[in-house]
Amino acid sequence: MNVILVPGFWLSGASWGEVVPALLDAGHTVHTPTLRGLESIDADRREIGLAEHVQQIVDLVDDLDEADEVDDPVVLVGHSGGGAVVHSVADLRPKRIRRVIYVDSGPQPDGVPVNPSLAGDETGVPLPPWTEFDESDLGDLTAGQLERFRETAVPTPWGAANDGPRLTDERRFDVPITIVGTTFTRDEIEQAIAAGVPYFAEVPRIRDVTVVELPTGHWPQFTRPAELGRILADEAAR
Repeated sequence: MNVILVPGFWLSGASWGEVVPALLDAGHTVHTPTLRGLESIDADRREIGLAEHVQQIVDLVDDLDEADEVDDPVVLVGHSGGGAVVHSVADLRPKRIRRVIYVDSGPQPDGVPVNPSLAGDETGVPLPPWTEFDESDLGDLTAGQLERFRETAVPTPWGAANDGPRLTDERRFDVPITIVGTTFTRDEIEQAIAAGVPYFAEVPRIRDVTVVELPTGHWPQFTRPAELGRILADEAAR
């Protein structure tokens, strides 16, 4: 499979570095794009929103389609805010995507902003102080990992955090998904659906849903990368 790993806020494609080996060992071809505006601290983020990130990954899917003579299927993986990106790509290319995997994220519903609670401006949304995160988010991160994360974090474009997806093709519900819950459980997902939580509103409409629990913090690519890699490899091969 062609597996495209889409990072969440503040992260580059390099953040998947310790996850990739398990996917390669399983025979997958791995792509780790850095979303526009997150290439460096000095990048111009003023005109970049969720739509630009979605189009970037759509272009990658289309490029793979053109270059791949055997038409290998594409598996999309989105961590955190990257979940809104990959769900939108599945909406735009439902016939090209074999599976979408959400890492501590989910299929962002139409029009629902990704994370408007984050402070920032047109120059970007910087990584907040650790005190603003829940204890569950920071679970298993060592002091050294927190320091490296802070040193390498790049502001996310304002639009990427405040825009909502624009979904138009109900064939997205035919694309199988896997949710890898690292700070929430299967039961908590079901409770959120029953309570009408907007974030999970798309899940009951998707025809094939798998939930895998990997208890750790919000950044399993740092805290449990080998286990995450094996889960992604197995789910990509379904």
